[in-house]
Parts: sequence; structure tokens; C-alpha cells
Amino acid sequence: MNRRIIAAVVAALLALAGGVLTYTYAASADSRAMADLEPIAVLTAIETVPEGTEASALVLDETVESTEVPAGAVVPGAVSDLAELDGLVATADLLPGEQLVTGRFVAPEDLDATVEVPEGFHTLSRQLPTERVIGGTLEPGDRVGVFVSLDDPENQATHLVFHKVLVTEVRGGIQQQTTEDGEETETAPEEAIMVTIALSPPDAEKFVYAAEYENIWLSLEPEEAKEGQTRVVDPEVIFE
Repeated sequence: MNRRIIAAVVAALLALAGGVLTYTYAASADSRAMADLEPIAVLTAIETVPEGTEASALVLDETVESTEVPAGAVVPGAVSDLAELDGLVATADLLPGEQLVTGRFVAPEDLDATVEVPEGFHTLSRQLPTERVIGGTLEPGDRVGVFVSLDDPENQATHLVFHKVLVTEVRGGIQQQTTEDGEETETAPEEAIMVTIALSPPDAEKFVYAAEYENIWLSLEPEEAKEGQTRVVDPEVIFE
């Protein structure tokens, strides 16, 4: 009889402990969910802000406004005070409703640093995952190698198709910023980067085809890099 009573008491205690743990976990999950929903004030564009606009020209409640958004929807680098952008200019058009982020503003001298496109060349842009663009360290004026991998399970192959292609513009990637203490810091690269390159008309055709139907990777290829000894790599030669 005593054993039955003890067993019943133990079972009741275990059930109570399980209930407490379940309640604690649920409460914790609710707290995490509420934290993601907690509103945070950030600045958003009221109207289109053209590329090159000085931050000093932005006017609260006219050009931009303070908007409360859930914490989970705040973009990394979101700005809550125009003072964070003092002396900077927009690197791209900002659309109505878009959050203002520090990565979209640079010093005027950085925006004006243009790369001259060779006469007769086309400029083409392609958005690529960061890992395919040297981890986001690419800058205008760099030279890149363009690798193309066939997107066909029955015909797998990769080749370095273009050498030393001129990069004219990069949007995204790693940005240099200056803190309030005057220290230079780097922002984390975005998940995707828009790269603009200059190509001759025949090469531009090939690049567009690759962008449409295949996979593209970029490598940093300075002028002194050797171009020989490349080949088409497929399953038959990968382990040679």
C-alpha cells in the first residue's frame, strides 16, 4: 500500500514538473516572439530620393519620416536619426517606404569616383550571391575573371570564360564606415551584390547568355595574373 502511495506521489510530482517546464518554455517562446514584434522607430523615405542626394537635404516629415516597424523587420544598418548620415550622399535611388540604411550612403568623393568604360564596350549588371563575388570585397576598378558553370545535370562543366574584366560599379558588399570616435570600420556584406562590368559586344552576348541560363562566379584577377593553362572542367577531369 505504501509503495502505491509513493508511486502515485512521484507520478504526480513528475507531471507537475513537466507542466512547469512546458509552461516555462511556452512563455519563453512567447517572449521571443513578442521581442521580434516589438516596434522600433526607423527612418523611411516618403518620396523617391534620387541617387546623389545629400543627407543634409533630407527633411523629417517631408522627405523622410519616422516609422515604427517590428524589430524582426528592421533592416541591418537602419537609421533612426538623420544625424547618423551627416556629410554623406545616397548611392542609389531610395523608393517610398524604403528604410534608410547606412550602407546606402557614402562620402561624396566616393560616389564621384567613376570608372572610365573603354570605348565601344557595353556595361552590364548582374546580381550575384556574396560568396560568388569574393565575399563582397570587390570594388570599382578591379579586374575579375568570369567563371561559367553549366546548369545542366547531364552536361556539367565549368570554365574561366573571360579574363581581367573591368568592374565599373559595385552595390552591396563590404562598406567602409567611420564611427563617432573616428575609427574606420567595415559593415557585413549583404547576401547578394550587384556588380556592373564592361565587356566587348561579343563577350557581352556570352555574358548575358550565362546570366540567363547558367551559373556565374567571379574571381579577383589583377593585370599581372597569368591567363594560360585553363581548360573546361567536367566530371571526367575533376580528379585528374
